[in-house]
Amino acid sequence: MDRKERMSELVELLNEYAYRYYTLDEPTVADAEYDRLYDELLQLEKEFGYSLDNSPTRRVGDAVLKGFKSVRHLGRLYSLDKCQTKEALSTWIDKLVKTCGYMPKCSLEYKFDGLTINLLYRDGRLERAATRGNGVEGEDVTEQVKTIKCVPLSISYKGVVEVQGEGIMRLSALAEYNSRSNVTPLKNARNGVAGAIRNLDPKVTAARRLEVICYNVNYIEDEFLSGSDMIKFLKDNKFKVSDKFDLFDGKDALIAALDGIEEKRDGLDFLIDGAVIKVDDTAIREELGYTEKFPKWAVAFKFPAQEATTTLLDVIWQVSRTGKLNPLAVLEPVDLAGVTVSRATLSNISEIRRKDIKIGSRVFIRRSNDVIPEILGIAEHTAQSVDVSKPAVCPACGAPVVEDGVFLKCSNARNCAPAIVSAMAHFASRDAMDIDGLSDKTLETLYNEGKLNHYVDIYKLKAEDFIGIEGFADKKISNLLGAIEKSKKAALDRFIYALGIPNIGKKAAKQLADSFKTLDGVMQANYFDLKAIDDFGDIMANGLIDYWADEKHREEVADLISSGVNIETKQAVIGALSGKKIVLTGSLPTLKRSQAKQLIEQHGGEVSDSISKSVNLVVAGEDAGSKLAKAQKLAIEIIDETKLLELIKD
Repeated sequence: MDRKERMSELVELLNEYAYRYYTLDEPTVADAEYDRLYDELLQLEKEFGYSLDNSPTRRVGDAVLKGFKSVRHLGRLYSLDKCQTKEALSTWIDKLVKTCGYMPKCSLEYKFDGLTINLLYRDGRLERAATRGNGVEGEDVTEQVKTIKCVPLSISYKGVVEVQGEGIMRLSALAEYNSRSNVTPLKNARNGVAGAIRNLDPKVTAARRLEVICYNVNYIEDEFLSGSDMIKFLKDNKFKVSDKFDLFDGKDALIAALDGIEEKRDGLDFLIDGAVIKVDDTAIREELGYTEKFPKWAVAFKFPAQEATTTLLDVIWQVSRTGKLNPLAVLEPVDLAGVTVSRATLSNISEIRRKDIKIGSRVFIRRSNDVIPEILGIAEHTAQSVDVSKPAVCPACGAPVVEDGVFLKCSNARNCAPAIVSAMAHFASRDAMDIDGLSDKTLETLYNEGKLNHYVDIYKLKAEDFIGIEGFADKKISNLLGAIEKSKKAALDRFIYALGIPNIGKKAAKQLADSFKTLDGVMQANYFDLKAIDDFGDIMANGLIDYWADEKHREEVADLISSGVNIETKQAVIGALSGKKIVLTGSLPTLKRSQAKQLIEQHGGEVSDSISKSVNLVVAGEDAGSKLAKAQKLAIEIIDETKLLELIKD
């Protein structure tokens, strides 16, 4: 295929993808893949010096959906030029400086990943809301947008004004929506917005709890001196705006600030795919002007993609430490955030059925926080698509599989090799008994040699048990036996976590230790005692009671204590924050969440994840979100990081 044929192919392919995304709300390809093909087309058009009449590079948006009335914007809505490396951004800024003769002050904002909304107000009332469409005309979605509570129906400004914003669905709202049993799970928050706004039934919009974050005045009869003045105007008229709006008059500081945004990206409750840099002075904006598609005074810096599309090749079932069979997706390798990905998590067979996931289909995957990716949903089925089979027997030991709610479990978990080895690996892990050197591979070898079968067997190991095991010389054996001996002195919360009690993670283990102080207190706790702990629901409370009701579990604990394991009693910490239950929300200026939590606990405070009437303080940072709003509603005292540090100091 020659390059002209490739150009025609790309135009057809990109237009099909755009049609499915914008018109049908059924995306079949991730943004990163679309951008790669789009950039390839741009390069070919640059080489040949022309573009085809139907090339997507000739327009900003896409066709208007026939089910909606077409409306014309008062001011044209432009797209943004983009760069994906700091070198490219540096070049853009250098060109800006050369044109202006100096470095103009620039703003740095989040690039929200949602759906552009244009709001028209006349005489102080919302007259119309529209999608961006092709930049000149969009779809009238007024009734849908009226259901979004943060969009003001009236404003104090009485002139004619168009306000541009981004419709978003918070990740917490997406999770809540997808948890409902009567809905088809949404693929991602971006698709959730598009499908809600561009839906002929406003009730669908209302059900998804959307927001519109406003960032630009697209048309107004008055004038602004700067982008900063626009933001002030939006705030004064009670539009929802982003907390991220920083000004820079130096290139190095601006570029360095991108790292801070990218670090916070995974902790935000909404999707961003980059940052936007704009010249702040509107007079300079006028001088710089526009290309056919972009303003010359703004650019989008794109972060590495966290989502991609690929093919699901197979689903394999792995036995966990509790005997649960966990499905693992085998993927056609794809590059995602700089890493080649070939595996992804799947929750359970029920979720596989609910998301209509099939082997051979194209799927959306997402990766964040450097963890194994998850499958968000189906991009499209193919002729090769087949259902995922539910295993009848355990893939490890051949025992019958039993159903436990939405999960599948091995009926022989106490004697199933992978479950035993995984349980001991968890017991020895850093956050549990912290036995350095006792790896999964070593545990598997010792199990196969008949040396280990229960937790207590770890404390019976001798130097001669390692003879003949590859990689174990005298020094390594001595170090491992020393680590085992050291682990006998165990903090109560670590010991509880090490036991691998279903649904009891690190946080719950610490809450149990803080509440009951001793192992005996934890073992004797009744349902009402457990329910009094924050976030302890029926499943956790009943699960813990059932765990201790099993005599074998009590015997395991007794054997560990008999072997020399000494479980420390939890001592109450007396300090400046004693008796205070504190919630952390948003990004703090200098402290990481883990550091702030540690400081609070060191000074006697208790950190809670949820807002309730029993909370005494809320420490709020940037992008605090719904927790802050709930705290304000309950009249809970709200402080910032500076005040927290003052309290500790005092």
